[in-house]
Amino acid sequence: MRRQKRDMFERAYLKGYRAGVSGRSKDLCPAANPQMRQEWINGWRDGRADHWDGYTGVSGIHRSPGIAS
Repeated sequence: MRRQKRDMFERAYLKGYRAGVSGRSKDLCPAANPQMRQEWINGWRDGRADHWDGYTGVSGIHRSPGIAS
C-alpha cells in the first residue's frame, strides 16, 4: 500500500522550523501561497525561539516537531 503524501502545510511548517533553528532569516521564505507562507513563518518563529533557548543539536531533539510525535 502506498503512503499518502504529508500535508503540505505540515511540510511548510517543518521547513520553516528547520530554517529558524539553523538561524536563517525569515526573508528567505520560499512559499508564494499566503497560507503556506504563514505556516512556514509559524514554524520559523518556533524554530527561532528554540534556537534562542539553546535547543540546538542533540539538546533539541526532543523539541523537533518531525522527530517527537
